[in-house]
Amino acid sequence: MAHLMTTSPHTPVLRAGDTLSRDEFERRYSAMPDQKKAELLEGVVYMPSPVRYQQHGNPHLLLGYWLVTYAESTPGLSYATDATVRLDLDNEPQPDLQLRIEGPHGASRVDADGYVAGPPELVVEIAASSVSYDLHQKWNVYRRAGVREYVVLRTEDAAIDWFVQRGGAFERIVPGADGMLRSEVFPGLWLDVAAVLRRDSAAVRAGVLRGMQTAEHAAFCAEHRA
Repeated sequence: MAHLMTTSPHTPVLRAGDTLSRDEFERRYSAMPDQKKAELLEGVVYMPSPVRYQQHGNPHLLLGYWLVTYAESTPGLSYATDATVRLDLDNEPQPDLQLRIEGPHGASRVDADGYVAGPPELVVEIAASSVSYDLHQKWNVYRRAGVREYVVLRTEDAAIDWFVQRGGAFERIVPGADGMLRSEVFPGLWLDVAAVLRRDSAAVRAGVLRGMQTAEHAAFCAEHRA
């Protein structure tokens, strides 16, 4: 892919649709401190619209609460919201949420300048519907980069898609008879789909607490505590 580079001493404004190298993308983004979110996908700049309360802001916080509940009782994990991730030279997304395994067990690290480098084990995005780029461009980028699990909450469709890497492909995880989605990478990370869709934080918390009472979660903790 050919990248457009600038030799101007002044930093050009970052614009959606620009085709840039990762270094140039970071230079322009850093020069725009008031710009809250911009992403580089396949060398192209995406700048999402301002987010709405019910469609994004509220469910974003709810799923963050879910991940924090799990991570704070599970050693060796790190979590973040809206943190930029350097996946490769053409892709630098800013996931809504991410859950990482730290240290030698993990696939990513935090560089000296504070950016995540490499694929987080789990990424969560809040999308309006199935037509969102979260289920198209980002889906392909995350799959190819080696993100092991990818969760998309489609607020307008009232649906949650959870994909897991198997043999280099993303395959959909199906909820159990109890309506729970269960992570294959993070034992005990259970998500009550109906509770999320009705924005019931107490039930979301109860579901993940149940998951953390399992023998599989205890074994995972023992492994990552060592």
